[in-house]
Amino acid sequence: MCGIIGIIGKAEAAPLLIEGLKRLEYRGYDSAGIATLNDGVIERRRAEGKLLNLEERLSVEPLVGTTGIGHTRWATHGVPNEENAHPHATSRVVIVHNGIIENFQELKDEVETTGAVL
Repeated sequence: MCGIIGIIGKAEAAPLLIEGLKRLEYRGYDSAGIATLNDGVIERRRAEGKLLNLEERLSVEPLVGTTGIGHTRWATHGVPNEENAHPHATSRVVIVHNGIIENFQELKDEVETTGAVL
């Protein structure tokens, strides 16, 4: 289970994403993260544990941008750590999901044959 929120607006997204995730934290408290888009550049912050840990990280390493996505994770597959925390991202794409992707290794191997680095 997890909580997912997305924002496209005119106000800074990070504070709004955090407020939304606070309402969704009961759906996942093993890790949390947000990503924003600013002038075509994707940036993200993730943290293991409760949302408070992510808030503390953002106070030191803030994110800017008016478009963003956030996620709280209840670990059902994979250990609860920052590496497994969502959002997952490249320089061009950000994703979050709810549930277990049973064939993740097969999909990862297939994508890596295209030269993508995951």
